[in-house]
Amino acid sequence: SSKLVLYEKTHFAQLAVDAILRLKGSENLDSIHILKKPGGALGDSFLADGFILDKKIGVGQPKRVENAKIMVANTAMDTDKIKIFGARVKVSSLSKVAEIENAEKERMANKVHRICDYGINVFINRQLIYNYPEELFAKRKVMAIEHADFEGVERLAAVLGAEICSTFDHPDQAVLGTCDLVDDIVIGEDRLIRFSGTKRNEACTIVLRGASLHLLDEAERSLHDALCVLSRTVNETRTVPGGGCTEIRMARAIDLQAPNVPGKKTLAMESFARALRAMPAIIADNGGYDATELVTKLRAAHATGSQNAGLDMNKGDVALDITQLGVRESYLSKLHVVSSAAEAAEMIIRVDDIVKCAPRKREQ
Repeated sequence: SSKLVLYEKTHFAQLAVDAILRLKGSENLDSIHILKKPGGALGDSFLADGFILDKKIGVGQPKRVENAKIMVANTAMDTDKIKIFGARVKVSSLSKVAEIENAEKERMANKVHRICDYGINVFINRQLIYNYPEELFAKRKVMAIEHADFEGVERLAAVLGAEICSTFDHPDQAVLGTCDLVDDIVIGEDRLIRFSGTKRNEACTIVLRGASLHLLDEAERSLHDALCVLSRTVNETRTVPGGGCTEIRMARAIDLQAPNVPGKKTLAMESFARALRAMPAIIADNGGYDATELVTKLRAAHATGSQNAGLDMNKGDVALDITQLGVRESYLSKLHVVSSAAEAAEMIIRVDDIVKCAPRKREQ
């Protein structure tokens, strides 16, 4: 649906279909992670098995872990500093300062040991992991990953079958994640972390490549729209002709029935039909063509019996059978679009008045 990804639409369509088929009928798109990495061309985008996290492994820690036992946490891993605004600590000598630092290190060491006692070999934290705890994790041969973004942590925990931990006093209540392999990979010029063989076998990552972030954002939007439609289409395989064909047929059916309805309801039906005919007009405008000319030709084609006529935006004309061009839309998606628009319009019409607060007077 984007002009920027027009020339790679076949490639992106295949990526979307392959990703949706991995879900095996599920409509939960959390198992599909979209990762944007600037560089290369849009055609270099690919579908990777497993979950890829855009983070780096700590210094001196293992770069590859098999049969990983993973804890996903959201906890502070810095020294317990006094965080009260304006507080001061007075000491009589430098030895007292050293004692405070040693006490802070000891508390952090105890926290790291409690985490490692869970029997984990991978630790993922939502917050930063400072140098001292990172060193302790390296000594215990635990891979530590810091500052993972919140949305990524939530999705990763769901994919791994884990729950996010914030306290470490009750090992029996913690739910740890598992996967077959955690390793370090390179995409472009960046190093990333890949989780393979996760508890959700359908988990995958679509890596988008492109020249700029603007291009990647547009590609992500188009791909997400395609994934949403495909996830519905897998369960409800019925489709309807696209290119404005469905809207014109619905509008024509309403126009034929409107004269048989007495009273003001006829006006509402005629207005609804005009609203439906606005959709092919918008399609023509987006294609840079004369909307009025194309919509009138499309209505004439339907009136003469071409029930599958639709707008061909490649030629800027009306195709008598739009299905032969492969332009189809999901029946379920179209149904929700029409019903949601009608409900929103009805809700607005039911509003009798709008109550506004008087604007606050500006002081002179």
